[in-house]
Amino acid sequence: MERVQAIDHIQITSSSEAENAMLFFYSQVLGLTEITKPEDLQTNGGAWYVLGNIQIHISTEQQANNAVSRRHICFQVDNLEAFAKHLQTHGVEIINGQPIPFTKRFFIRDPGGNRLEIAESASSHPGS
Repeated sequence: MERVQAIDHIQITSSSEAENAMLFFYSQVLGLTEITKPEDLQTNGGAWYVLGNIQIHISTEQQANNAVSRRHICFQVDNLEAFAKHLQTHGVEIINGQPIPFTKRFFIRDPGGNRLEIAESASSHPGS
């Protein structure tokens, strides 16, 4: 049976007014590595980043309405409390989510309004 093998990339959008803040957030605050976009797409603005084997593409759209959506990406960190403090030094609001068993997590919104989940990796939990 044929089936999906992996995620290649995720597209995240923002308004053009938030573009610079988005690029700073993903490169400097989250520390993602920027990769070169194909030449034909470079005039469109935005940026592409890589994390492990997955690319995250930042682009603008005229009527981005991300602030009301529950869709999200989940990023894993080793120390949730330390990462929350790091985010707060950049003025990022921590949003508590509904607790789920065996997972420490919270949510944030990037400068474009996209919802992001930040979770402590399971290997960091005692007894994992």
